[in-house]
Amino acid sequence: MEQILEYFKDLSTEQTAQFGALDALYRDWNSKINVISRKDIDNLYLHHVLHSLSIARFINFKPCTEIVDIGTGGGFPGIPLAIMFPDSHFTLVDSIGKKVKVAENIASQIGLKNVTCIHAAAQELKNRFEFAVSRAVMPLPDLMKICNKLLDKKLSHNAYPAGLICLKGGDLAQEIALTPGGKNAVTEPISTYFPDPWFAENSKQIIYLPKQ
Repeated sequence: MEQILEYFKDLSTEQTAQFGALDALYRDWNSKINVISRKDIDNLYLHHVLHSLSIARFINFKPCTEIVDIGTGGGFPGIPLAIMFPDSHFTLVDSIGKKVKVAENIASQIGLKNVTCIHAAAQELKNRFEFAVSRAVMPLPDLMKICNKLLDKKLSHNAYPAGLICLKGGDLAQEIALTPGGKNAVTEPISTYFPDPWFAENSKQIIYLPKQ
């Protein structure tokens, strides 16, 4: 939790309490369902919560922004972002029902009113969104194919046009080159925002791709 408070000093009392509650809730669920690697649960705030919040450093979502979290698993990056942006709406979708149940329960337990959890493949969604967010659920070309059907340029009212904001690690040059619209990609090392060695050592990056 100290990493969150170090980098985000203007949290409200409610936001601080919501972030603080995540540790016990995820530990409890992880004892029943392997939502996070059991070897990694002690790194919840650095590897999962702060990692998710790098998107909040990349873009400050304006009120009423509609965002879909594709392959949310137990709620990352969607739940940390929903805490950070209470005036935007987040649709968390995953094809694994038990993980959706975890995300839904945690969102409810901490009092998030701006989250909808859906058990489905992202391709089945009928809603339209301004942004999609995701944490390395599939190769970028496949992910962008899904996003292009879900995103609507008419909804654009943020600093970046409607598009995908993805968290991935490693050498992504070839993957981006193979992605439609890859020439328009914006990439940022997360270590630019959070100088913890973990982000640099694992080449953690944010990739933004506008809808085609």
